[in-house]
Amino acid sequence: MSGRWIVLLILLSVAPSLYATTVRIGSKQFTESVILGEVARLAAQREGIDAQHQRELGGTSILWRALQHGDIDAYPEYTGTLTQELLKNVPADADIATLRAALQPLGIGITDSLGFNDSYAIGMREDVAAQLGIQRLSDLTGHLQLRFGFSNEFMDRADGWPGLRQRYALPQTQVRGLDHVLSYRALVDKAVDAIDLYSTDAEIPYYHLRVLDDDKHYFPHYEAVFLYRLSLEQSSPAFVAVLRKLAGHIPEDAMRNMNAMVKLHGESETAVAAGFIGVQADGDGAGFASRLLQRTVEHLRLVLISLMAAVLFAVPLGVLAAHSRRLGHVVMAISGVLQTIPSLAMFVFMIPLFGIGTWPAIAALFLYSLLPIVRNTYAGLTGIPPDLRESAAALGLPRGVRLRRVELPMATRSILAGVKTAAVINVGTATLGALIGAGGYGQPIVTGIRLDDTGLILEGAIPAALMALAVQGLFEGVERWLTPRGMRIEARQ
Repeated sequence: MSGRWIVLLILLSVAPSLYATTVRIGSKQFTESVILGEVARLAAQREGIDAQHQRELGGTSILWRALQHGDIDAYPEYTGTLTQELLKNVPADADIATLRAALQPLGIGITDSLGFNDSYAIGMREDVAAQLGIQRLSDLTGHLQLRFGFSNEFMDRADGWPGLRQRYALPQTQVRGLDHVLSYRALVDKAVDAIDLYSTDAEIPYYHLRVLDDDKHYFPHYEAVFLYRLSLEQSSPAFVAVLRKLAGHIPEDAMRNMNAMVKLHGESETAVAAGFIGVQADGDGAGFASRLLQRTVEHLRLVLISLMAAVLFAVPLGVLAAHSRRLGHVVMAISGVLQTIPSLAMFVFMIPLFGIGTWPAIAALFLYSLLPIVRNTYAGLTGIPPDLRESAAALGLPRGVRLRRVELPMATRSILAGVKTAAVINVGTATLGALIGAGGYGQPIVTGIRLDDTGLILEGAIPAALMALAVQGLFEGVERWLTPRGMRIEARQ
């Protein structure tokens, strides 16, 4: 049986290669990037190119790494991010020709500017800024009491908060990291006084925000471009031509209007992108039933493959730990350490090994599943009364037979309890897989947070909760079915 599952896992792992001819476009976890990804996808499909958009794959470092490793073929980026964050050997004011020369040895190409500059900026509510007399970033130095809420990426970027604080000698200490979308709500609710903005954000005029003048010229230009793998110039020159044709054809007011249509008026990125390039929107924004079915299949795949692999690996480890005290301490310690690693960090750690998408998520979930199964297998075996062990040995049964016929059956309830715990944890933790392109129920949750859409959040959260309850009920039923009737009666007593 285990051999069949290993063959199945191998077949599943090579299945994506069947789609190698499809051009894969990535996007970051903010609306403008998703819209640009859809613009590229629809423009490519208009030219008869098979293109796929992998939405909301994470932040800059994840997309950059995915492009370098070949997990995606292109994604929208900004020149300021390249000069400040990704390419350390180019000047801050490098033009696109300089960037193109620096990227070429890395096997990466770059288009000309798409037509707009989406710079970082710092914004405040207009009434608060007017009351305090703040118009420039330099004016912030005289207001120690101000609370800043910056996007999590901005908090650590070279062109973000650390450099801004140093350039302007800002004294504020009340600085917290927030999701970029949630920072607007925090500003409106007066939970923070200043946030970082993108200059094309539709929320700036909508919430009547004042964009503070960068009077010391800290922020570089962030011209929007597409990065792509240079190998596409041979394998898919038509797609490269599509990206190049987009250069210079997306003015700033058009980009801001598209952002507003999605963020403020609730239109889908697909419909907005289709309207901009003048094509018919396809089924990318499918109906609720088809979306739910797709996300359910994706989520089940993450949970089932990781859980089956964990059972095949963790039960023998638990047996080994139960029969060797010294080795048992090592196994339990390593399993415990894996469980203490934060979930999102574990997913990101798997990217260098497996790329982005399904397999790093499965690998992370597999590691998280080990501890409950190993621990319960160990507890079930070591909890068998010594006299029963001695009776089996006195009958002259070999160790392997005693394990299969006596010990494992008696430890079944404990082992199943561990598998049940791992399965329920996996269902919930698998929602984080959407942050690295694995899909599942986490995808509508991530999108709902980005769009401040409670309905989308619930579209992922409620099915995930129901699946967790169903998994728990299923394992409890299996546990009752496998437990001998005499032991069930004893347990009820």
